Amino acid sequence: MLDLYANKSAALPQKLTITGLEVLFIGLSYFILFGGGDILLMQTFGWPGLGATLERRSVIFLFNIIILARMGVMMFVFMRRTIPWSEAFSVPVAFALYYVGFAVLVLANTNPLGWVDWLAVGLFVLGCYLNTGSELERHIFKLDVNNRGKIYTGGLFQWSMHINFFGDVVWVLAYGLIAMHWVGFLLPLMLLAMFMFFNVPKLDAYLAMRYGQPFKDYAATTKRLIPFVW
Repeated sequence: MLDLYANKSAALPQKLTITGLEVLFIGLSYFILFGGGDILLMQTFGWPGLGATLERRSVIFLFNIIILARMGVMMFVFMRRTIPWSEAFSVPVAFALYYVGFAVLVLANTNPLGWVDWLAVGLFVLGCYLNTGSELERHIFKLDVNNRGKIYTGGLFQWSMHINFFGDVVWVLAYGLIAMHWVGFLLPLMLLAMFMFFNVPKLDAYLAMRYGQPFKDYAATTKRLIPFVW
């Protein structure tokens, strides 16, 4: 994994593959939410097919479109590392859990939009800001040739070393609140566990190797993932 961060590449074929597959999954979510896929699920599996209101379905689909746009910015603007073909196929499958999974789960929620849902919209906006906003700040920092070889510790990254990962957990939680199904709350918990026990330790090992003492000083005074907590 460390080689992925060290090796730079445009990886255009892989990025186009990821984008194409994600568009297909969002198309499937549209079919489930608005194109009769709910009735097919009801007839085939007995899953509630006509429960969620049009407004609730629309919120889920809008979330999907925003995440797709953010992924495009992340890959084609911010990301400069190598993307192996295994990742080009595994990433869209992982995001299908959000695009398609929550499109299915929300069908069982028959309640009209309420204050919890507006809270979820706020959390979604916050999570997107923490993730993409922090990446944008770091991207601007890296564009300055005077910062070449330096670790970025300012902006949102002063609140946690991996505030971008924490943002991901927050916006996935927002999906769960809109769907309001117990399975939907497992996904942000699983994502949080993956970050805590896999991504963060691996990335920290790479950062320590690349930046040395400046990273150690940063790690000594900054939470690793969750601001004010851990």
